[in-house]
Amino acid sequence: MPDTPVSEMSFETAMAELETVVGQLERGDVALEDSIKLYERGAELKKRCESKLKDAEEKVAAITLDGSGQATGTTPVDGQ
Repeated sequence: MPDTPVSEMSFETAMAELETVVGQLERGDVALEDSIKLYERGAELKKRCESKLKDAEEKVAAITLDGSGQATGTTPVDGQ
């Protein structure tokens, strides 16, 4: 398991590691203590990914609204 702090990871890096962690847990060939550590790391990675996505959504929303809160004609984040 990499030693990079989750708080310093980009979305892409966190997602890639999360996929690795899930794969290891799904295989079930990891010792119980290591499984617990992997699960904890996975939870941190999931939280990081959610946070980065929320930040991106807020940036897109800010870009798509003008100063008066009116849409500027671009597509909203949720596609509606």
